[in-house]
Amino acid sequence: MSKPFKFSDCVAPTGGKINLARWPTGVREIYRSKSDYLRRLEDNVAELQRLQNLLYAHNSYSILIIFQAMDAAGKDGAIKHVMSGVNPQGCQVFSFKQPSAEELDHDFLWRTNKCLPERGRIGIFNRSYYEEVLVVRVHPELLARQNLPGTSRRNYGALWRQRYASINAMEKHLHDNGTRILKFFLHISAEEQRRRLLARIKDPSKNWKICEADIRERARWKAYRQAYEKCIQATGKSHAPWHIVPADDKKNARLIISGAIIAAMRRLDMHYPRPPSANVLKKIRKALEK
Repeated sequence: MSKPFKFSDCVAPTGGKINLARWPTGVREIYRSKSDYLRRLEDNVAELQRLQNLLYAHNSYSILIIFQAMDAAGKDGAIKHVMSGVNPQGCQVFSFKQPSAEELDHDFLWRTNKCLPERGRIGIFNRSYYEEVLVVRVHPELLARQNLPGTSRRNYGALWRQRYASINAMEKHLHDNGTRILKFFLHISAEEQRRRLLARIKDPSKNWKICEADIRERARWKAYRQAYEKCIQATGKSHAPWHIVPADDKKNARLIISGAIIAAMRRLDMHYPRPPSANVLKKIRKALEK
């Protein structure tokens, strides 16, 4: 952890093999102290607010931010702290849990496509369509509820390749039509997850956040890690990159995430609409002062 951190370090390479065991879950702190962290986060939140205003006024692009992670990795806290200064009129957060009966009667992209951000707005997915190649890959028995043709004799390897292809095609389509996609995998260690789950038990106000299913899923840690490796490798593209964020330190993770969002938005060619001419403003002012 002695190597100075660069934001580019967390961008997953495209086209290469992903081995999450070689990706750090912790790096040297970006901040010097708690007060320095708070100042940096406040600066980032203010910059995000400025860029959101510009995004809304320019009205050509939209931003889709996707968070995926193991349990207790800090997705909720990252969204809460990083987006705390964003105007709620221009930003929506969607949390995707177990699909409903209606959602299961559609293709796997349907329920998230309904929630895509409009031009000028930011959309945040707390979990997403990627659950269909992560959780469902670890639990293929869930496919039975989807009533897919030939499920009983389905070649699962072919199914995941089909879903990766559908995701890639959809994300390329969104990019070509002005949606910029940022995907964050909050990379937490098994030991840090254990500490956080224990903390939820010790704090009565957080007891509701833990259940026996969390322990059963934790026992599948290796299977989930492999599913994430396959997913990131198959769907990381230059127009929709994956960021593998070292998340053992929540403060560091929030600064990395906010910095990546700011960098992506700054790269957009955005400007405020041209204001009315001086003569038009003069006429408007005259009318208002009557």
